[in-house]
Amino acid sequence: MTSPSLTRYVSRGVTLIGDQSVPDGVTLAFTEREGGVSSGGYSSLNLGDACGDDPAAVAENRRRALAAIGAEGLEQRLVNPKQVHGDNVVVVRAGDDASVAAAQRSARSGADAVVVTARRVPVLLCFADCVPVIIVAPGGFAVAHSGWRGTIAKISAKAARTLMDEVGCGPSELLAYVGPHIGGADYEVSEELAVRFSDAFGSHVLVSPRHLDLGAAVMDALAEAGVSREQVSCVDASTASATDRFFSYRASGGSCGRHGAIAAML
Repeated sequence: MTSPSLTRYVSRGVTLIGDQSVPDGVTLAFTEREGGVSSGGYSSLNLGDACGDDPAAVAENRRRALAAIGAEGLEQRLVNPKQVHGDNVVVVRAGDDASVAAAQRSARSGADAVVVTARRVPVLLCFADCVPVIIVAPGGFAVAHSGWRGTIAKISAKAARTLMDEVGCGPSELLAYVGPHIGGADYEVSEELAVRFSDAFGSHVLVSPRHLDLGAAVMDALAEAGVSREQVSCVDASTASATDRFFSYRASGGSCGRHGAIAAML
């Protein structure tokens, strides 16, 4: 089995963290803040279209991000869900225009994971502290958004199982990538929420009685789906402590842009 690996690099002026080996034919990357046209608190590569930024700037930023992963010209085929902190998974099985348009409509009605088995259908999910997860399999991929609600609902495990069902593979054939997210030392939560997570995953997901390690809980959810630690590569930077590189909702007081998790089979 190939081991997943993440490398920080620059493509067309955009800073990315990705697996440049293109595992199973899937191009994947997590974006950083650099390389876009947005200004102020959205500076500069804001990919979120629901946080108050100029829509024209967001469109240009998305064009640049897609071009940076080799998906230039596929902007109209981009599947970008309205993220609602749930566990709904949208599946894209065909790449014809009608199927892509139907998937886009379904995603915009509310979803937190997208599974794709078609070529030339890029997916973008946006983040500013929540956990981005990209999962790769022979013949497909999944991208998931795992905030605390999605993590409790084990959205990453659901995305992995849906991907396996769609491509007909077992968990040993999956590779998973956990992107930049808020670290446990920066993520203070209520005592009630801490107890809920401890009950659901075990006390090891708490770095203190009220500091929650979302990434550890996501790793546990992936393990429940059969994805071992050796099959996962993680970005270890905390978004709330590395605001020069990433957007952080908590560190900014709630007004900021969004970095992204992008994947496509080109």
